[in-house]
Amino acid sequence: MDFIYETDRLILKVLKGDDAGAVLEFYLNNKELFERYEPDRPDNFYTLSHQKAVLICEYNMTVKLSAVRFYVFKKEQPDKIIGTICFRNITRSVYQTCEVGYKFDHNFQHQGYAFESLCMGIAVMFEDQKLHRIEANVMPENTPSIHLLEALGFTLEGTARSFAYIHGCWQDHLRYSLITNSVHPS
Repeated sequence: MDFIYETDRLILKVLKGDDAGAVLEFYLNNKELFERYEPDRPDNFYTLSHQKAVLICEYNMTVKLSAVRFYVFKKEQPDKIIGTICFRNITRSVYQTCEVGYKFDHNFQHQGYAFESLCMGIAVMFEDQKLHRIEANVMPENTPSIHLLEALGFTLEGTARSFAYIHGCWQDHLRYSLITNSVHPS
């Protein structure tokens, strides 16, 4: 697997610890938006040291292919993060599956960047990594995310009751999946 991919408009990159400043800026610029759908952050989340530690951990997970996070950049602004897509809990053996997550800067939503980057990421997971299934879990009120998943061809499987502990209570999530058309021998 490569650590950098390109689409028509975008660059998708696995980052290292020395990119922590750009990641911190991305999170600070989108704090209100992202925190709406995610668990409470640790006290040190919005620090350079925390983001550097996370990037080092994510890089090591990518090397082991247990998870992959791509940060998304526009080609004409290769130093400004506009989003991130992540494929986590990569499970091999008879499952060949993972979960997908994504978040995009509020200034770069509804412009097709999430769709474009996820199309590339999904191709990498299905074609290069030979996964069979990608799952996505989304809060029912997150209609932009639901529309994105449906546009990508994900199928609603049902409700995962009490799926994630978000802001002090267990939240139901809608479970979607995408299955590859290819058959991969084990």
